[in-house]
Amino acid sequence: MRVKTSITLPKELLVRLDRVHKNRSALLERAALAYLAQLEKQARGRRDIEIIKRHAERLNREAMDTLEYQQLP
Repeated sequence: MRVKTSITLPKELLVRLDRVHKNRSALLERAALAYLAQLEKQARGRRDIEIIKRHAERLNREAMDTLEYQQLP
């Protein structure tokens, strides 16, 4: 379901938008979706880094153990 809304943008931005696409609504919708996807991806990345940091010591020990196991005689 689409909902009609009104926003105020600088005239220069509207001119640039009109140069790119005839349908401002479609262009702004795609831009907003892309931006939100980028923000969500960054948030996931930050969460992943925090998880890795919390478990870094154990993960490093496991990696070293694996490397020692794989060494040739």
